Amino acid sequence: MSEDMAAKAAHSAAMQERAERDMARMGVDAAFISRLVETFYERVRAHDTLGPVFDNRLSGRWPEHMEKMKSFWSSVAFKTGAYGGKPVQAHMGVGGMSADLFPQWLTLFSQTLDEIAPTGQAHEWFMQTADRIARSLTLSLFYNPAFDDPARGT
Repeated sequence: MSEDMAAKAAHSAAMQERAERDMARMGVDAAFISRLVETFYERVRAHDTLGPVFDNRLSGRWPEHMEKMKSFWSSVAFKTGAYGGKPVQAHMGVGGMSADLFPQWLTLFSQTLDEIAPTGQAHEWFMQTADRIARSLTLSLFYNPAFDDPARGT
């Protein structure tokens, strides 16, 4: 292995170890992430506005989606790099998807964390992360730079 590759591997391992320690201090483990995903998406499915949009896309594929979301959140929390999905592409062309759904998603996510997060730190970390994800997806899916063009005269 080249020195550069060895350095990258060591850096990655150190990041993962630090993430595991940080998550453990917050009371976050794989079991919590599984519970978070299961509880949250159970609520999404029952939600008047979010439920139909998600079910339209995931009908018959909910178990696969749940495993993918557990992998995603584990990868983000523990910095494993195990998740290899493409969230922006996965959300493109979803029937009924609109920018105003993301605040509802965040509210439901926060309510779920209010009830099950092991610590306030865990709640804060997951909400900050979810907020970044929601902003990124909103910009990627709905932002039109033409709206910022001063020549438009808005």
